[in-house]
Amino acid sequence: MRQRRFPNRVYGQGTEPDPRFSLANERTFLAWIRTSLALLAAGVALEALQLPIREDLRAASAGIFIALGTLAPLTAWIGWMRTERSMRLERPIPAPSLAALLSAGVIVAALLVAVGMLL
Repeated sequence: MRQRRFPNRVYGQGTEPDPRFSLANERTFLAWIRTSLALLAAGVALEALQLPIREDLRAASAGIFIALGTLAPLTAWIGWMRTERSMRLERPIPAPSLAALLSAGVIVAALLVAVGMLL
């Protein structure tokens, strides 16, 4: 009897890759989760602390950080699945799916904070 592993759409395809590659993929997933926690913490800190930042820009920046922190785990999960499936099917590793959006969002939020501190 074949062992069922979740998600079947990943583990139900191809052959088992070298465990080192699967573990490296898992570490990347966990790094995205840590990034998510940091983004959420930044958003909460902007709201919780009395910082000398213009109110509307502070709130906008906090909202962006929280939105990105919520999006990052989804990015992590999708990236993990795509990479694991590619390894199992001996295909090239796909490019990151939403990394550019997350990077742009962090830049925008940081610029809002910087401008908010100068005004």
